[in-house]
Amino acid sequence: MSSLEATDQEAAAQAVAPRVSLADIEAAISLRIDVTGDQIEDVEDLSEADLRTLETFSFCLLIMRNGFVVIGKSAPASPENYRSDLGRKFAYEDAVRQLWPLMGYALREKLASAQSASA
Repeated sequence: MSSLEATDQEAAAQAVAPRVSLADIEAAISLRIDVTGDQIEDVEDLSEADLRTLETFSFCLLIMRNGFVVIGKSAPASPENYRSDLGRKFAYEDAVRQLWPLMGYALREKLASAQSASA
């Protein structure tokens, strides 16, 4: 189970009203693009240290169904700890964590509009 799934399950267990779930976020994603350090090629004019830094960087680009774009990122403190599979996972989780409050805001707007319409 991922940390996102654990957080979602914990929130769901306490929820008594509408909430944004991990499934809601995943359903709103139109496209996911993962780029990891081992995919970087043909970068010119970089020092050995800068190239090594880039080789351990991962990012995840999420394009939402409404066209909004979120970029998650991940990089280890020590290059020796880099693993591309973990880099992809952590970058994706970073992007999703950025979406959660944005989608929470959108849900709150929807609830407020419905409440004022019924008043």
